[in-house]
Amino acid sequence: MAPSAAMAGTSDLSAYLQARAADADGRVDVAVAAYAQALAADPADPVLAIRAYREGIEAGDMALVDRAARVLNAAGVAPADAALFPLAEAARKGNASAASAAVATLAKGPLVVLAPSLYGWIAHAEGQDPTPALATAARDPVANRFAAETRALLANAPRKQALAIGVSRLLGRLAGDLVGGEPSPLSVALAQAALLADPGFDRNRVVLAAGLARNAIVDRALAVLDGVDPKGAFADAAMNQRIDILLNADREPEALALASARAEAKTAAVADWQRYADLLVTTNDPVAAARWYGKVVAANDATWSAWLQYGGALDQAGRWPEARVALARAVAQAPTEPLALNYLGFAQIEHGDDIAASTGMLERASRLDPQNASITDSLGWAYHLSGRTPRALPLLERAAQAEPTSMEISDHLGDAYWTVGRRYEARYAWRAASLTAEAKDMTRIADKIANGLPGAARR
Repeated sequence: MAPSAAMAGTSDLSAYLQARAADADGRVDVAVAAYAQALAADPADPVLAIRAYREGIEAGDMALVDRAARVLNAAGVAPADAALFPLAEAARKGNASAASAAVATLAKGPLVVLAPSLYGWIAHAEGQDPTPALATAARDPVANRFAAETRALLANAPRKQALAIGVSRLLGRLAGDLVGGEPSPLSVALAQAALLADPGFDRNRVVLAAGLARNAIVDRALAVLDGVDPKGAFADAAMNQRIDILLNADREPEALALASARAEAKTAAVADWQRYADLLVTTNDPVAAARWYGKVVAANDATWSAWLQYGGALDQAGRWPEARVALARAVAQAPTEPLALNYLGFAQIEHGDDIAASTGMLERASRLDPQNASITDSLGWAYHLSGRTPRALPLLERAAQAEPTSMEISDHLGDAYWTVGRRYEARYAWRAASLTAEAKDMTRIADKIANGLPGAARR
């Protein structure tokens, strides 16, 4: 929707269009300046104001947020989260009466679940008993959960700065819950308000960065992380978040460079080696990953999962004899863990090692986790390779039904169908495999579709 007729002036329209273009490109700083210019020219347009409001939140420009919110309130169209910022400002200043007024507005919308806890913090800040306020949460299970957490925090909360601390922790807690779901402006608004209430609590910077990144505002998210104290309690969380953001933004070289620097540092801990190794696996460098997983298992009493990851990386790196030893360590430490049993059993089947014992291992894994499609596929494949294809087929079909987009499962099913003479179904399964196959597998699968399995008659 275009701005109102009052913005018909060329320069004002230019500012609006520049803001929209910058907004679409994720250039927050440019967009916020242009929206501020356009809103100054037409201070009563709610359509323009809502765009300026959201952009101001993303940029952390509280002056623009306040100006835009006033326009929206005057027009009676302010979003439910508009009361968060007066609340946060009042909390930061320790102004209990202003905070109460903001909570009263907030309680008229969907964020009413926060009201009992917020009133509890206000009561505590004023030297009153917070229990009556918190008791009102009993009518709603979500509000009651927040109230229970608030009671625990209040038990040790000093009265000085309690309002700022309480509002910051509560809003940040809800923002953290929301940030892992669908991209939402509410998660960003909550995190930004939490940070406004207590600018010194870096956890909310990490949450805000995650929310911005989920909304594809990557550069701004990285800039927010720049504000985290590099020697503070949340420095590691901020660095991990930065690596995740870069990786999800398809900026793998930058993510790898950061993870590598941390792993190579003299102060590096096992968690840094683990993180770098995990990243190397996701970027298809198992040779380097094996080296770092090796440092992890050598550092202390490694868990079965660490041995499993080490063995997996060794296997992918072409070092099967060493991989088998590491995977066996994982199974020895966790003999009832289906993932460990499945990996070792399947890998031994693939390498032609003791198929009978490996099949028994996979049967045990399947009994422990019968709904796991990957394990079901492994057991079916073991039966197929040992010449029991009729027994394998129901398992492979069940696995394919549970995971229809799995290239490996569809590929296995196609081989089994071909072996028992069901050629049409075999080609159908291979074509399904080709839909999700990686480049390295495409030629092999295309050859099967065209010619069938080697050594079998073509039909």
